[in-house]
Amino acid sequence: MSWIAIGLIIYFLCIIGVCLRIIYDTRSVEKALAYILVVLFVPILGVAIYFSFGISYRKEKLYSKKIVKDKAALAELQRRMTLETENAWNSKEPAIQKHKKLALYLLNDGMSPLSGGNKVKLLINGEGKFPEVLQALRDAKNHIHIQYYIFEDGDIGSQIKDILVAKVKEGLEVRFIYDDFGSSSIRQGFVDELISAGVQAYPFYKVHFILLANRVNYRNHRKIIVIDGCIGFTGGINVSERYINKPGQLFWRDTHVMIEGPGVNYLQYLFICDWNFCSGKNLVLEAAYFCKDNTISGDATVQIVASGPDSDLPTLMFSMVEAINLAEKELLITTPYFIPGRAVSDALQVAARSGVQVKLLVPYRSDSWLVNAAAQSYYAELLDSGAEVYRYQKGFVHAKTMISDGELAIIGTANMDHRSFELNFEVNAMIYQSAIAQELREVFYLDIKDAKKIDPGKWRKRSFYHQMPEKIARLFSGLI
Repeated sequence: MSWIAIGLIIYFLCIIGVCLRIIYDTRSVEKALAYILVVLFVPILGVAIYFSFGISYRKEKLYSKKIVKDKAALAELQRRMTLETENAWNSKEPAIQKHKKLALYLLNDGMSPLSGGNKVKLLINGEGKFPEVLQALRDAKNHIHIQYYIFEDGDIGSQIKDILVAKVKEGLEVRFIYDDFGSSSIRQGFVDELISAGVQAYPFYKVHFILLANRVNYRNHRKIIVIDGCIGFTGGINVSERYINKPGQLFWRDTHVMIEGPGVNYLQYLFICDWNFCSGKNLVLEAAYFCKDNTISGDATVQIVASGPDSDLPTLMFSMVEAINLAEKELLITTPYFIPGRAVSDALQVAARSGVQVKLLVPYRSDSWLVNAAAQSYYAELLDSGAEVYRYQKGFVHAKTMISDGELAIIGTANMDHRSFELNFEVNAMIYQSAIAQELREVFYLDIKDAKKIDPGKWRKRSFYHQMPEKIARLFSGLI
């Protein structure tokens, strides 16, 4: 037998072994099939791609959000969270009673409490968010915790830096987490200045060789600010000049939310767990870090939901499916990346075929041809079920929101795609209040005035040359 034949036998045995590894190690069918296709049709390089980006570190216990060494403090926090939830059950808010199954699932699976008595404010685009953030930072009295996927050293970033430095001089504790991949532009210089001034700053999961690192898959996509334990911000808006919408630049449409009250407690818990992982230190769950301000008077009930590679289940995806299933009249969804996978896609189709008005707002064009093609492959089945799809044309829509029946509003960092459901650390705010949901509903209907509705008949009649690339892209959607 020739050396070539022996080499081929060894190669094919290796390919079989890798495919078996993919099948055994990958929970998502779509993702498993996509990696198998890459391994089979891209010799050698396909195997390298899988071992660089495909191995699940969840089973390797890469990171656990349950890194809390003080068991007594954790037990006390859990007790308080359970008590908050029990109090919230008694609320007469229709949104809570209607979505009780959803809230209970999130409490059981994600230890996410229902928290009543919050003040909630929608922040539309960077123009709405940044003035509120800057003022809240200036008013801080005890501590500031900041965590971002993308943080850039522009005008806004510089203003935040100056405030953080000033607050350290006043004696406040200031902690800053930045994603080492998304915020790569500040890894030197900007961060060094913060540290020199006394700000405690650490990267999330440091990347040394970006092109080869599996770690690119497991990014911290969360945007969290917690001030004095009682004021919190989260949503889709990073710290970047692109969100300010200056004349002459591409318009970025995005949504954030400001929460005041006990609903901030779980955002704080997430930050502390991420901090302990990044810093290698043990920031204790002290009462001083959690809101006890009885002067805050609000009527919004909030539930913070998080998931990532550390989660046993895709909690965010399951919460979206349950929210879709509970809708009776209307679902309004905005997402920049729509690659929902089978479970979410089927839930939306069932809702639409059951008489629920399902409206989806997405960018006219994504910032990636492959993502755009894969997303478009899902539109036909939604349109066939009676759902409506709108493509935003005023600029780029980056908001991640869902409104159900004008009663439940979901605002967060998670896109409706595999990467957000499985690979990144994400956080969403579930707001069970009709006033906020109605306000966000009005924003949605303003947005679709700047969008083009897809005509189902014309969409079906598109040529083979339009549809075939989309179907091929969909095969690889588990990798996007």
